Amino acid sequence: MSSITLRIDDDDNKLIRDYAKIKNITISELMRQSVLEKIEDEIDLKIYNQAMIEHKEDPQEISFDEMMTELGFNE
Repeated sequence: MSSITLRIDDDDNKLIRDYAKIKNITISELMRQSVLEKIEDEIDLKIYNQAMIEHKEDPQEISFDEMMTELGFNE
């Protein structure tokens, strides 16, 4: 397992430690979760923006029932 060093000021250190304590998780777990969530959010936003560009170029509309059938929920 690897480690990463993070340099922060005393106020941020206290805030992070207090938050982790309240959530009953380690600082490592808090940082891991936070960074991974940030990365996932950016990936999701990129996918959304690309989908919106494609939709504007070729708008296709289907009803809710058609979508449910296409996804296999109305079988």
